Amino acid sequence: MTEIRRERAADVDAVRAVHVAAFATPAEANLVDALRAGAAPLVSLVACADDAIAGHIMFSPVTVGGEHPAMMGLAPVAVVPSHQRQGIGAALVREGLAACRRVGAAAVVVLGHAAYYPRFGFVPASRFGLGCEYDVPDDVFMALELDAGSLRGVSGTVRYHPAFANL
Repeated sequence: MTEIRRERAADVDAVRAVHVAAFATPAEANLVDALRAGAAPLVSLVACADDAIAGHIMFSPVTVGGEHPAMMGLAPVAVVPSHQRQGIGAALVREGLAACRRVGAAAVVVLGHAAYYPRFGFVPASRFGLGCEYDVPDDVFMALELDAGSLRGVSGTVRYHPAFANL
């Protein structure tokens, strides 16, 4: 059974190890460290399986047109290879979205797989008049209203925390 809980200070090394194991470079692990040090509010959750941290997800604030709407960006999410394809990533996304609601976020954006994130309700962000600061295909930059209508009247370019520039 997998337990999803908030990241604790004692989890920092294990969270780093998850990202190093899941990705080809330590860039995502470095991003997590930078966001932890400089972004707020931050939603950071871990998945515990077999008495160890097997997955991690982070959400950090984004801006739109220089404004700070109640909006979060989902990134990164990782599951150690030995625990992938067991529903841990999906559980992290679902619990992470709930945690974003609890901290007052009204919407979430994600730059990710077009076939994966729609199952959680994400749609192309362009439907809301939102664009990504990075040059990416329309179908991989998605948004989800946590509160119905929360993106009405919000449009422009979504910008992530400066730490994302190092990816």
